[in-house]
Amino acid sequence: MKFNEVMHLSFYTDRMEEMRDFYENKLGLKAKIIMRYEAYKGQASRGEWAKRAETRPKDIAYIFIELAPGQYLELFPKADGQKEYIEPNTHLGYSHFALMVDDIHEAREELVKAGVEIDIEPNKGQSETWQMWVHDPDGNKFEIMQYTKNSLQFKGNIDEDIKKYGK
Repeated sequence: MKFNEVMHLSFYTDRMEEMRDFYENKLGLKAKIIMRYEAYKGQASRGEWAKRAETRPKDIAYIFIELAPGQYLELFPKADGQKEYIEPNTHLGYSHFALMVDDIHEAREELVKAGVEIDIEPNKGQSETWQMWVHDPDGNKFEIMQYTKNSLQFKGNIDEDIKKYGK
């Protein structure tokens, strides 16, 4: 099996307007799809979404915000009865995502001008790749990265693992 790219990352939020403002206005990304519950009208097999099509047809079911051509961040509104957000790094599972830029220092300046808080300033990580850290209104952490000619993501750094796993 060969994967071509990450198609989308998906998050639930109870701050849809703040999240849209952050990704669309502060990061300069654009919504590509805004699906409303009315699209599920008469589709009983869609359960709660079909019910919302009757009671809240114009409410947003999900939004796809384009990060790069063919790659998206998908936002869902908090579902009825859904548990509250868990602080990052307190449970196993999701940690963060990363976005690539051509010039990390230019990206930093643009973020600061847009009012985005920089959690960790640009620096070269152990992989010889530039990185800085920010977070969205829900606290989802993400890296902004820039490759260098010495980035291990290009060169690799595999030794004993090849013997152990055969790849």
